[in-house]
Amino acid sequence: MDKAAPANSQYAEMLSERLVRYEDLRPCTTAFIDTRTPGRQEKENFTIIGPGVAENPDQFVHIDIPHGFNIGGARQPPACINSQHSHETAEVFIIHTGTWAFYLGPECEDGEVVLGPGDTISIPIHIFRGFKNVGEEPGYMFAVLGRDDPGSVTWAPYVFDEASKHGLILLEDGSLIDTTKGETIPDSKRAMPATTAEDVVRLHRMTADEMAGCVVVHSELQPKSADEIAPAGLEEFPIIGASSPKEHLGAGKMSWPHGFHLRHIAVDPGTSTKQHARDEEEVILMHAGDLNVHFPDGDVEIGPGDVFTIPIDMPHAFSNTGTDLAEAYIVRGGDHPKPPRLID
Repeated sequence: MDKAAPANSQYAEMLSERLVRYEDLRPCTTAFIDTRTPGRQEKENFTIIGPGVAENPDQFVHIDIPHGFNIGGARQPPACINSQHSHETAEVFIIHTGTWAFYLGPECEDGEVVLGPGDTISIPIHIFRGFKNVGEEPGYMFAVLGRDDPGSVTWAPYVFDEASKHGLILLEDGSLIDTTKGETIPDSKRAMPATTAEDVVRLHRMTADEMAGCVVVHSELQPKSADEIAPAGLEEFPIIGASSPKEHLGAGKMSWPHGFHLRHIAVDPGTSTKQHARDEEEVILMHAGDLNVHFPDGDVEIGPGDVFTIPIDMPHAFSNTGTDLAEAYIVRGGDHPKPPRLID
């Protein structure tokens, strides 16, 4: 439960500007050119931190504070598809709920990788990928994109053909025209040329076996560290990023540059850390259980699906006062992690 704090405190500002509860997420169902294509109409896109790559200016941005990376989310019912596309920056998915298949190649012909809750995949740039909820329940994934401006999406050629049948035209500036509403292309703008066969050849290809090197499944998350900040009962595991010898942590499996690093923490019931601060923005993506974050002016409790971002240099500590294991994925800026600083 959030504790009371002075109205003008930094703590109160954090709660209003840096905490997004899962139940408060505001989806966009028309974020991309394929949102009217059969099998894709029910997908929900979320931009939690930063603008993301949405093609609809009405997409709601929950937190517009620059972090050097973007945090988003995707929620889809069973059998709902996201069409084949590629990105200009790193794209990382962390499965929160559901079973998801990731398809490779411009027409899904290069294989698939199937992931479940707690699994992470980092898909390299300039690789066609798409995904589908192949489970029996609605599913939700956290997404992390590189840079403050992650650029635009390159769609597979078939996406343009299908979208035009349902009245959507993508413009060169990344926005959409809906001809079913009587919209026309403004004189000052031009339609995005459809991706050609030559464009496809210039992009990279990966097989499912190769993509396995870009995946960390939940069962691989074994304890890796114990230092003066993290006592016994808190285990931290590197997933993305370089090694951090001062934290007694090796490199993550996906150690190539992303512009951010990603770790998993597991906090046993009854465990508390010392007060500390960091030199990077620290974004907590809650996966399971409840985690208390303690600040000089008050505390906040975050639960599954919540996103909370802690400012640089802000003193804080973690504790788990519940009866279940608390698990979170933490994104921090930069490829080379720095250790936390103890606060006396």
